[in-house]
Amino acid sequence: MPPAKQRTPALRERVLVGAVDLLADEGAAGFTARSLAARADTSAPAVYELFGDKSGVVRAVYFEGFRLLSEELGELVETPDPVADLRALAATYRHFVVGRRELAEVMFSRPFTDFSPGPEELRATSSVRERVVEHVRRCLQAGAFAGDETDLAHVFVSLVQGLAFAEAAGRLGRSRASVDRRWRAGLDALFAGFAPRS
Repeated sequence: MPPAKQRTPALRERVLVGAVDLLADEGAAGFTARSLAARADTSAPAVYELFGDKSGVVRAVYFEGFRLLSEELGELVETPDPVADLRALAATYRHFVVGRRELAEVMFSRPFTDFSPGPEELRATSSVRERVVEHVRRCLQAGAFAGDETDLAHVFVSLVQGLAFAEAAGRLGRSRASVDRRWRAGLDALFAGFAPRS
């Protein structure tokens, strides 16, 4: 007997959690309304009623991804060393992308052709962007970096995302030591390039 059709906030949350888990297990190729309904122990019509269509589910996953990343970055503890804090932020960002590769791809790589972030979705990224910019600003204020905070933040995020996706795909090395060494080399070179010219 099929489960009772109850379009409740609890069911919506269950479908959303199931969507994140399904992405982790099956990737974008296995992400269908039917497979999602089975994962959440509901029906495909219930999924459509809650989210409108598949792109509506992807949109909700996109928001959830940035909520989770912002939450993890928000747990970082500020220290007197802003550069060390920015390295810690890079490590947290890395852990998120490598540990939740499929979710990160929805957020940053757009694997679903029927979903394209609009202004509201892009605003969802602001909490993460503001945290990165604030960390870069502290480095500027301490005299460790020189330049425009927005430019430096963009370059920092591009490097971190690139390295993290390369690591997640197994393209950054076969051993933990080699992967970690390449992360250090990348961040060291980036921060040296951000340093004030003497």
